[in-house]
Amino acid sequence: MSSAAQHTILIRNAAAIMTGARPLDGFPTRISGPDIRIRGEIIEAIGQLSPLPNEKIIDATDCVVYPAWVNTHHHLFQSLLKGDPLGINASLTEWLATTPYRFRASFNEQRFRLAVRLGMIELIRSGCTTIADHNYVYYPQMSFDSSAILFEEAEKLGIRFVLLRGGATQTRQLEADLPSALRPETIDSFISDIERLTAQYHDPSPRAMQRIVMAPTTVLYCISPHEMRQTAAAARRLGLRMHSHLSETVGYQDSAYQMYQKSPVAFCGEHDWLGPDVWYAHLVKVDADEISMLAQTGTGVAHCPQSNGRLGSGISPVSDMAKRGVPISIGVDGAASNEAADMISEVHMTWLAQRARLGMDALPNFRGGSYEGGANAASVEDVIHWGTAGGAQILGLPEVGQIASGYSADIAVYRLDDPRYFGLHDPAIGPVVSGGRPYLKALFSAGQQIVHNDQIKDVDLMELGFETRAAVKAILNDVA
Repeated sequence: MSSAAQHTILIRNAAAIMTGARPLDGFPTRISGPDIRIRGEIIEAIGQLSPLPNEKIIDATDCVVYPAWVNTHHHLFQSLLKGDPLGINASLTEWLATTPYRFRASFNEQRFRLAVRLGMIELIRSGCTTIADHNYVYYPQMSFDSSAILFEEAEKLGIRFVLLRGGATQTRQLEADLPSALRPETIDSFISDIERLTAQYHDPSPRAMQRIVMAPTTVLYCISPHEMRQTAAAARRLGLRMHSHLSETVGYQDSAYQMYQKSPVAFCGEHDWLGPDVWYAHLVKVDADEISMLAQTGTGVAHCPQSNGRLGSGISPVSDMAKRGVPISIGVDGAASNEAADMISEVHMTWLAQRARLGMDALPNFRGGSYEGGANAASVEDVIHWGTAGGAQILGLPEVGQIASGYSADIAVYRLDDPRYFGLHDPAIGPVVSGGRPYLKALFSAGQQIVHNDQIKDVDLMELGFETRAAVKAILNDVA
């Protein structure tokens, strides 16, 4: 056994440990610990543990411990497109043309790399170590390999990275007059690149640090029905999972019924795009029959509540979906439609929005109502599960996302020393219910400590801020 496998770390005297387990499964959602031993890449033991000789000790006194977050849907290149004034009050279709499509041609290799690094650092500082990025910056004769950059930057930071390889073989009308960076690929070149990436990066193991996913950007619009079946067949031949956008707004419903006389989910099912190896971003506008189809087929969702709120799309009924058996995860979506693209903000919004959605349906008794509010819609434990082990399951990483013996040692140690957390009767729930950004005393990714006392190794935040401000100015000059 290698020396690395023998290396041990003891997280000691935690005030509370949230496990990431699903409340309905009968496993404890929190444990007293108070200690966790990491050996190599995995969690070896939990309980009252005595230090071993030469063991590294992390003092977690007054700290709460969570599984590191698992983000199942992002667009990292958008990290340089936050708060665009022309798009800030636009709904989805108008916003697509105004912001991401308008600026996409401005992304050369340097700016793409900077945006990716910025987005990853923002996520890490919230306690996230697994990122699934829906990258759709691909077009014929590109001058740089966006896939390689994503894997390179993730490896530098020591995090787990899942490439959701997006792309399109056809365009919407709103893209027709935009530059070459929006030109579609052929289906042959798209699948050929998926095969190349799978051979180079894809690891099918249960704690893999690198994965590839078949992810045409929006199956309803970006590829043909015949190509949907082609991509599904290629993915399953290669052992890959499948992902896309779906039903983010009512526009998806209008399009599906106009073009195919079916609901979006039923249309996807007829073209081999439902199953336990498939998950969709958003699913805001879904009816009861569609939820039944998702549940029956085991098709999952990446819930992105902040982006859905920012664009005015609505609130996905994920609490109802979860009760019906639909796999639920959480994604932050792109920073251009979510100006705080981190997992603490996202889980805080998830907790609030599900309650607000149920509360909006409450009626007074004289109109047939039966309840006052929706505060029982989603518990803190539900939200933590969706953002950790739930996401890992959707990504096909069954040994990730939970604090339990034998799981990958992906662990966030939060110190709640900001006034927003003072006065909590139950500090364990602080990161979810109070939001903000708790001090990250330590963050472990596959057993490696990548954050020490709220600092990421080799990351100068002042320099990063200077570089990003300069890049934003240059991007704005490009479109002036």
